[in-house]
Amino acid sequence: MSTEPDSAAPRGPQEFEKRLPQGEAPAQFVPEATSGLKRVQHLLHAHPTAIPGIVLLVSLVFFSFVVGERFLHPFNFSLIVQQVMIIGIVGVAQTLVILTAGIDLSVGAIMVLSSMVMGRLAVEAGLPAPLAIGVGIGVGALCGGLNGLLVTRFRLPPFIVTLGTWNIFFALNLWYSASETIRAQDIETNAPLLLFFGQAVEVAGARLTYGSVFMLGLVALFWFVLNHTAWGRHVHAVGDDTDSARLAGINTDRILITVYIVAGIICALAAWALIGRIGSASPQAGQTANLDAITAVVIGGTSLFGGRGSIVGTLLGALIVGVFRNGLALSGVNVLWQEFAVGVLIIVAVAIDQWLRRTAR
Repeated sequence: MSTEPDSAAPRGPQEFEKRLPQGEAPAQFVPEATSGLKRVQHLLHAHPTAIPGIVLLVSLVFFSFVVGERFLHPFNFSLIVQQVMIIGIVGVAQTLVILTAGIDLSVGAIMVLSSMVMGRLAVEAGLPAPLAIGVGIGVGALCGGLNGLLVTRFRLPPFIVTLGTWNIFFALNLWYSASETIRAQDIETNAPLLLFFGQAVEVAGARLTYGSVFMLGLVALFWFVLNHTAWGRHVHAVGDDTDSARLAGINTDRILITVYIVAGIICALAAWALIGRIGSASPQAGQTANLDAITAVVIGGTSLFGGRGSIVGTLLGALIVGVFRNGLALSGVNVLWQEFAVGVLIIVAVAIDQWLRRTAR
């Protein structure tokens, strides 16, 4: 005879099903109390441009009191924008790469190589300036494409890849240019179009160059692209979690390659702006552009771990650096301490990024 209990037989209530004693409340999940600091942390995590915006505003107020009218003059503000023009343009390229959880140490070398190609083809080879500029932009795209292929096809870390290509592009730049600078007089005579971004218009006491206007337009364009196009959403998704993006059907390798190509094109456009900014094509120009661009991106709130950041934040970061250097210079502070202040800003920005990332854990 089977000793198994009859499953159809009625059973009495088990221990956990018994009625609670009179007056005893059942167990409940109590939501964790959210402190004011925690709410601020979540708010800043959701709006990455808030911190650089606040820092820029505080910096403007501080130096307006310390320096006075010289700092507040419209011409000085336009000078700050001119000084950060190249950093801002290259910073857009760097932001795209860092959003994918990568980094591009070769952006400065791509820019200078492209500028020498434009200058030598237009001035020495006699090519029409628009054609020379187009070839220079093509060189930038090829350099970016090489970075993208090495990262995706060979699965090499972006830091190592771009460190290597930085040396390659810089060596090619010195070889192609023979370490010779193309003078402003020669450019003005043979290819004045190369100086276009250095031309300026006077607006209410400010001297606004076309390069500055181009930088602002480029930031606006890629703000729209990153926030309102499928490609922009895919860039964020790849940087946030590559494996999840791949499982969601995103061709992650294609996104990465296009990001590096677009970054190379932007660097070539920065090369054109650089010629207009300094009035010549020099193989020694823009030596610190890659580090300056990374500085602007980090201070602007873009996470070095990818997936979180803003092009507008990069512009704010570049302006913060420009305001600090300009304000400290007008205050008579030594260049050494100006760089010290920028270094402190970088460390504080990374520390804040780490603090905000903990909200997602």
